[in-house]
Amino acid sequence: MFEILKRQEMADGTVVLNEISAPLIAKKAKPGQFVILKANETGERIPLTMAEADPKKGIITIIYQIVGKSTALFKSLQVGDKFQDIIGPLGKPTHLEKMGTVVCVGGGTGVAVMHPITRGLKEVGNNVIAIIGARTKDLLILEDKMAAASHELHVCTDDGSYGHHGFVTDVLKEVLEKEDVKLVVGIGPVPMMKFVCKVTEQFKVKTLVSLNAIMVDGTGMCGCCRVSVGGKTQFACVDGPEFDGHDVDFEELMQRLQAYTAEEAAAYGKYKGECKLA
Repeated sequence: MFEILKRQEMADGTVVLNEISAPLIAKKAKPGQFVILKANETGERIPLTMAEADPKKGIITIIYQIVGKSTALFKSLQVGDKFQDIIGPLGKPTHLEKMGTVVCVGGGTGVAVMHPITRGLKEVGNNVIAIIGARTKDLLILEDKMAAASHELHVCTDDGSYGHHGFVTDVLKEVLEKEDVKLVVGIGPVPMMKFVCKVTEQFKVKTLVSLNAIMVDGTGMCGCCRVSVGGKTQFACVDGPEFDGHDVDFEELMQRLQAYTAEEAAAYGKYKGECKLA
């Protein structure tokens, strides 16, 4: 059992932060890796990339958006409650090395995944430019942490309510036109990552993305998280979750992510009815 030590609702309550006691996981966790959580005996296994890991305190931090039954169930857990199971750290960690100027682009809850990677790239000596975005100001998360983890931070909102009025790709293009960028890391909704890669292709800049494929066991056995990268089948759980974005078949990934849309909506609707949620 894994106790929730801190709980914070973010982004108008649609995003939740949990600090969880998990000493063995925190001891080994590295930027870019994920865990699989299960709330209770009948709960679904949900993969989430860690936003933070503190090996001294034995704490990991996850940040998730409420999008269906399982994440709504997660949201119902309060400080002192416990997740029944957490498995990890899983996946390959981000390769961190000094390259020069790197750009870290995060969108939505992808900013949580990006934070430890941004900090790690800065710590090894890179000049780190961060770009984060959300649909509106109220949905932005971790602005202060991303500012501390980078040398330069740009904030974007689709509706212009804060920062740059427009998409993260607008600012990314401006940065690439001015700077000698050695690497771009893009993490967020699949369409955002797709268009980040389209921009960086024009400048021939290596680009890493973290893929949120549907996943079950997280150890490469079930094959559920398969993705096409460079024309070859890869498993996001053991070969990733990070891949060269210029080789990813984003269209196939988006189709696979829609495979259980009807079932997910039905389960969420039933859960809300049983729990009398709005």
